[in-house]
Amino acid sequence: MGIANTHEQLPDAATLIATSELQWPRITVNGVALEGAAIARELQYHPAPSREEAIFLASQALVVRELLRQRIAQLGLQAQCAQGESEEEALTRMLIEQELQLPGADEAICRHYYDNNRERYTSAPLLAVRHILLACAPDDAEARSHARALGERLIAQLAEDGARFAELALAHSGCPSKEQGGALGQISLGQTVPEFERQLLRLPPGLAQQPLESRYGVHLVWVDQRVEGRALPFAVVHEAIRAELDQRVWQVAVAQYLKNLVGQADIRGILLDGADSPLVQ
Repeated sequence: MGIANTHEQLPDAATLIATSELQWPRITVNGVALEGAAIARELQYHPAPSREEAIFLASQALVVRELLRQRIAQLGLQAQCAQGESEEEALTRMLIEQELQLPGADEAICRHYYDNNRERYTSAPLLAVRHILLACAPDDAEARSHARALGERLIAQLAEDGARFAELALAHSGCPSKEQGGALGQISLGQTVPEFERQLLRLPPGLAQQPLESRYGVHLVWVDQRVEGRALPFAVVHEAIRAELDQRVWQVAVAQYLKNLVGQADIRGILLDGADSPLVQ
């Protein structure tokens, strides 16, 4: 994205910081300087492969926030906070509501989307599952590496002789279910931790060919039975579809609004290729 009235060579995301490790970029937004301390505080919300990229992302977010603050002040908005909102969140919401008049998805649009995406609107499958938990802490990389290696060896053994599952569960599992041959019973949506559930609910019947990982460790999984979910009627999912489509329109409109703010502003010290920010993600 271009920026107005810039009289210096501006870096991109890869080369933003030309200063030393102890300095921060000198950025102004319509004459208002971003403080180095503010960039330092913002860094925690923008993990990135390099310090330079993290600083760019943090600076970009602060530029957008400052542009919104200036526009809010220009319009003289006074915060009317909804429950759980901070003053800044309320003012930003009010600004977007005032500046953008967005059409909502009507029933015909929602019905058309439903008809073209029926596979998305089914109840969750129900699985009867056994597992062997090779327990290890989520932040113990060495233990997890050993557990994955052991898991792959045990999967190879189970592929040769699946009747050994209960034996191997009793010998290796860190879950109390080992006393029942590793049986977890019937599992559907919301009955286990999300990172395990996402992998589990996609599995076909039989032995999973790769270990599954969760915060608890490495799991070897056998799906004894899988009952597919049923199609949900339009009346049940109508409001969810409307909310999803409205959110998509909102994201596109807000992204364009932020780009317009950036394009009209005098921003120095950073080159913004777009207006991506936590507001539109």
